[in-house]
Amino acid sequence: MMRLKCNIGRGPVDPCSTAARGPREGGLTIDGSDLTGRPVHVIGGGLAGSEAAWQLAGRGVPVVLHEMRPGRQTPAHSTGGLAELVCSNSFRSDDAETNAVGLLHEEMRRCGSLVMAAADAARLPAGGALAVDRGRFSDTVTAALADHPLVQLARGEVAGLPPADWDQVIVATGPLTSPALTQAIAALTGAEALAFFDAIAPIVDADSIDPAITWRQSRYDKVGPAGTGSDYINCPFDRDGYDAFVAALTAAECVPFKDWERDTPYFEGCLPIEVMAERGPDTLRFGPMKPVGLTDPRTGRRPFAVVQLRQDNALGTLYNLVGFQTKLRHGEQLRVFRTIPGLERASFARLGGIHRNTFLNAPRLLDQQLRLKAMPRLRFAGQITGCEGYVESAAVGLLAGRFAAAERQGGVLVLAPPPTTALGALLGHITGGADVASYQPMNINFGLFPPPDGRIKGRDRKRAQSARARADLAPWLADQPAPPTPAFAG
Repeated sequence: MMRLKCNIGRGPVDPCSTAARGPREGGLTIDGSDLTGRPVHVIGGGLAGSEAAWQLAGRGVPVVLHEMRPGRQTPAHSTGGLAELVCSNSFRSDDAETNAVGLLHEEMRRCGSLVMAAADAARLPAGGALAVDRGRFSDTVTAALADHPLVQLARGEVAGLPPADWDQVIVATGPLTSPALTQAIAALTGAEALAFFDAIAPIVDADSIDPAITWRQSRYDKVGPAGTGSDYINCPFDRDGYDAFVAALTAAECVPFKDWERDTPYFEGCLPIEVMAERGPDTLRFGPMKPVGLTDPRTGRRPFAVVQLRQDNALGTLYNLVGFQTKLRHGEQLRVFRTIPGLERASFARLGGIHRNTFLNAPRLLDQQLRLKAMPRLRFAGQITGCEGYVESAAVGLLAGRFAAAERQGGVLVLAPPPTTALGALLGHITGGADVASYQPMNINFGLFPPPDGRIKGRDRKRAQSARARADLAPWLADQPAPPTPAFAG
């Protein structure tokens, strides 16, 4: 197979230019009479776009993967790597028995997911969660796609709607879609994209954390992938210290909103720490600062509240403050966060920040195959569809890639995965299960699944739903084989 040449141009792609429209692109001959040889264009090299490209190429479909970075950066990214993680480094729980996102992990692994294979290769100790080394994760995804003979990586912004002769396009530009493309999509759909805010948590240097005050422990000493049960660094608060911290947090000055950001709602699953604190004095200690499952070895008791720090890189030199996404001014972050016990002399490798995310009202605008009803040659994937979370974004990219590959190879659409599976439940929510009038970003959860038979409650209910999902996924996978799972050294 011919090795595709990489387009390393960094300027915007002008939809009206000859270079943008063909007749040849990066060594791929475009012949209007042979659709099977034409590439599918994937716009956006984040988790969803990378996964979609992998699924397409794994089925023998040529792909042009467009990524505007590093020539044009977003407010949150800092590199040109594919699948760069800009918020947390956690893929959340890896428990496939009683946690919906853990079940989604398993289903994606069974589907030959590149994102999950790379995450497993870059995993870090994180109790029952799957956390990754950001750099290694992105490098692994980038290398896998760059080395694939059917993938062409095209550097440059797609400014506006894709050219008309791009007959199949997956738009996976994520929550930070460029203004030109956002405006074009809004004009096409006749409706403005909805928007919310997403925030970034601070990262501290590990050697600046005071070991005389903190201790290492996962909640309930839980051991997860690559974990030991002592994977988090815990900073304990007594009642007086907690009250003083909350007071300082709520009094601190935040970065003011820009005019275009006003009246844009936060996503409830990623609220800034100061916004949570304003909801009541006990909100934090029943939220990200809850002390359950932890025992301070100095006192032998559970602390009144606790701040947990999670390893952020493979070397163990950086830790992020779990749940501490914030819009505080940088000087205020240094002042307030250094009142956390054990962080009095903390050196911050990165301070928190916040950016606006945009997403479509997907239940109204997209069909069951993730195609835009107003222009079916465009599919959408990832956070722009209104799913929330790294894994969910990649999962929707996986489905979009499968749907596009089947359509390219014969025009027969792939059936959606059963609604009893995590993949099917997520897709169903995005493409019709949610209320159009109140559609908001959603993480995968068992509330999106059809209820199990019988009156089962608690963890037994979740186990029953997980078992049913595994059973129901098997025949769907048999009809739609996965691409070979990439083998990366762990």
